[in-house]
Amino acid sequence: MNVWLAITGMALLTLAIRASFLVLGRRWVFPPWLARALHYVPVAVLSALVVPMALAPGGSIALSWQNPYLIGTLCAGVLAWYGGRTLPALVASFVLFAALRYFS
Repeated sequence: MNVWLAITGMALLTLAIRASFLVLGRRWVFPPWLARALHYVPVAVLSALVVPMALAPGGSIALSWQNPYLIGTLCAGVLAWYGGRTLPALVASFVLFAALRYFS
């Protein structure tokens, strides 16, 4: 019973948060400093998810050229930074990752 109450509570809270942006719409204006800060949220969240997995894929830190996760992540970062396009960088890094996993 506690599990279902927790799931229902989380669902209602998520719905309330998302609906608040739809209901309040344009009447709610963020201050400029907060609007600028919110632009960095996707990058921060993605980094928080990807970097630990790339640095320690098996639970221990592996900073070597034999770590395909690290090489693929670095490839994606470099290509996205210099190329300016995310999708080709991700595709190239996945191809490199798959090749490293297959040949090692």
